[in-house]
Amino acid sequence: MNALNHSRPLALFGLLLANLCWSGNALVARAFAGEITPFTLSFWRWCLALALLLPFVAMPLWRHRVAVRTAGWRLLVLGGLGIAGYNSLLYSAAQTTAAINISLVNTCLPLVTFIGAGLLLNEWPARRAWWGMLVAVMGLAVLISQGQWSRLASLSFNQGDLIMLLAVVDWALYSLLLRRWSAYLQPIPPLALLGVFILLGVPLILPFYLYELSQGAHLAINAANLSAVAYTAVFASLLAYLAWNHGIRVIGAAKAALTNYLMPVFTALLGWVLLNESLQLYHWLGAAMIFGGLLLATRPGKSA
Repeated sequence: MNALNHSRPLALFGLLLANLCWSGNALVARAFAGEITPFTLSFWRWCLALALLLPFVAMPLWRHRVAVRTAGWRLLVLGGLGIAGYNSLLYSAAQTTAAINISLVNTCLPLVTFIGAGLLLNEWPARRAWWGMLVAVMGLAVLISQGQWSRLASLSFNQGDLIMLLAVVDWALYSLLLRRWSAYLQPIPPLALLGVFILLGVPLILPFYLYELSQGAHLAINAANLSAVAYTAVFASLLAYLAWNHGIRVIGAAKAALTNYLMPVFTALLGWVLLNESLQLYHWLGAAMIFGGLLLATRPGKSA
């Protein structure tokens, strides 16, 4: 238990890193929405990730084959949710909805995970965690509205937003089951576990990718498209998933989900660094409220 507590700072850092990588993933999804179809990007992303990972996990998987067999169908469920499901849904949503809508719908994730943690894991978050979530939601509202609350009233929703809502439920369930089945998963080393998820998830994406091919979609081989696939494979897949899975093990699904509120903050920072976009007062105010809410929600202490 002490070792687990000592690893909390590392786990929290990993969760921040995962959300930073996924902020870039959302930018890629929106930037290439007209160039790369959703399942094409999802399929080649994970194929490349698997090719990079397999040399390092083939032997560990063989050595831990008994643990893999024991985990059995649970690995298939997690591979379907975390590898095949969430990213394909997010890329599909990005085809027909605006970035601000994706951020807004994503605010449902901590709430869904909080409730799911209580129902599935009997881990009802502490009272301060609910207050922390409320502060973070208010900070996110400041970011989305750009400090003008009338902007929230003018938002409209479409099919892409419903797809994103499915993605949110998918990811919450993945995170909760990762925690619920931890006894089956912990004997498998983290890299090998991710390798199993990808091995089981890619075949589930394949039929949808083949359907897109039959409709005339294809991946044009150029520097921009290859860079997009490379980024999503290395940073948004391997690095982010390893960090996220570790965070779930250490601090739990509900508290880990709160860090998703940082994605709009990181998106704004990436726009500032990469696109020379200016940071306004509402960016700083919203970011401060989100960080404050996260510190309140994840601070160790009594459960009440």
